[in-house]
Amino acid sequence: MSKRELTSKRTWGALAAIAVVAGALTSAFAWAAGWIGSRTTSVSLVSETPQPFPPGFRRAHGKGVCFAGTFRPDRAAVPLSTARVFTQPDIPVVGRLSIGTGSPYAADSSTTTLSMALLLTTDDKQQWRMAMNNQPYFPTHEPEGFLAMQQATAPDPATGRADPARVSAFLKAYPEAEKFMKWAAREPAPGSFAGATFYSVNAFYLVAADGHRQPVRWMMRPHDPFVPVSDAQRQQADHDFLFEGVRERLARKPLYWDYVLQLARPGDPVDDASQPWPADRKQLVAGTLEMTRVVEQAEGACRDINFDPSIVPAGVEVSNDPILNARSGAYSHSFNRREREIGYGKATEAVGKQEVK
Repeated sequence: MSKRELTSKRTWGALAAIAVVAGALTSAFAWAAGWIGSRTTSVSLVSETPQPFPPGFRRAHGKGVCFAGTFRPDRAAVPLSTARVFTQPDIPVVGRLSIGTGSPYAADSSTTTLSMALLLTTDDKQQWRMAMNNQPYFPTHEPEGFLAMQQATAPDPATGRADPARVSAFLKAYPEAEKFMKWAAREPAPGSFAGATFYSVNAFYLVAADGHRQPVRWMMRPHDPFVPVSDAQRQQADHDFLFEGVRERLARKPLYWDYVLQLARPGDPVDDASQPWPADRKQLVAGTLEMTRVVEQAEGACRDINFDPSIVPAGVEVSNDPILNARSGAYSHSFNRREREIGYGKATEAVGKQEVK
């Protein structure tokens, strides 16, 4: 990224947004995987904003709603995988929509990151858990890069902006992050969940009956059109405009996303979530998700689910992507802390009950 680009108003806005995302995710990843210092040191790095953090809520993506739906495969992936999810006609789905901030009370305009999490349970008792964001790839190839990004993009107290020297040093260490910064600078903010595309980001393997392993990534591609909103519109929007929007939309009719697989070719990077595969890679529509209703997370089935993306059914295998391993550890850390708070009766708002005295 050139010096001129680093000083542009659009780029500073993107850096500010990136700093929010990095702050919410990097420390949790580092703590969970044990990469940074001792356990005591790492706990101090876990971002829990606001302080004290409301007990019982997720530490990342704390604001969300549960949803119910159905996944219907169209058998396009049957030759690639023995997973029952591709042959069972109707599969019940427990899901969650969320925004990419820690606080469960944040304004929907506080971030441009939207997320969808799914739990698919088939009639053979197999589970497939997915956690997807509306970014098509990660900024860096390793979890340590997230922490480096957090430090590099943190505003200087004197100027209110990131230090260009720190940003330049970060990009020298993690040159792959430049394309993410450019993408973030030009990508319009989403105005709804309904029109957002959600990406697996990490690669997985589909395993066929003969043992062949096909690397894939996937996305949930919406039937509704993408609706962008300007910065000015976001500043004037209602506090909960994204969540109210999905409720209003579902009151009229269900929402749909196609489950689209992207198939890697030999040589495509499987263990690096910062490297998107070429656009000409074959894609298959392997099913459709129907969302029928949303429920407040204090009362919904998604509240007590750890949407760990490394939990996959027979016929699917995880890759060796270090980001995937970090996500699994971070979600486990957040889940265990939430359940402990709920168990001690302190998570009043998170569970919709009175505090135990």
